[in-house]
Amino acid sequence: MKTKTLKISEIDKEWWIADAESQILGRLASKVAQVIRGKHKVNFVPHMDNGDCVVVINAEKIMVTGNKEDKKSYFRHTGYVGGVKMTNLAHMRRTYPERIIENAVKGMLPHNKLGRRMLKHLKVYAGSDHPHIAQTPKTLEI
Repeated sequence: MKTKTLKISEIDKEWWIADAESQILGRLASKVAQVIRGKHKVNFVPHMDNGDCVVVINAEKIMVTGNKEDKKSYFRHTGYVGGVKMTNLAHMRRTYPERIIENAVKGMLPHNKLGRRMLKHLKVYAGSDHPHIAQTPKTLEI
């Protein structure tokens, strides 16, 4: 019996919606990363992008445990000498609440070209409104 390899034309992408309100950040991000990667499907192969698209709403209402609100920091570099910028979670929640979930999911995907392509299937919105109603997303249970 031969192993059947998927073709790109045979990949069927579904749309899921996840509500981040009163969810723990790490648990939500790991479930979303599994769906984006395609590990919940029977025909999962690690070298192809056969995962689904996920819409996350209410990103500003995500919860973290412990004192991560003040202690957790995000690192970025401007590219110039001495251009290190550190931001804590409380400031990130006030300014760009979508980036909290995007960074958490990005860290759980492969760190290569495939992972960057998979990350494009994640859509995060701060409020409860989103423009993806036409795709009729199913509810993602977490």
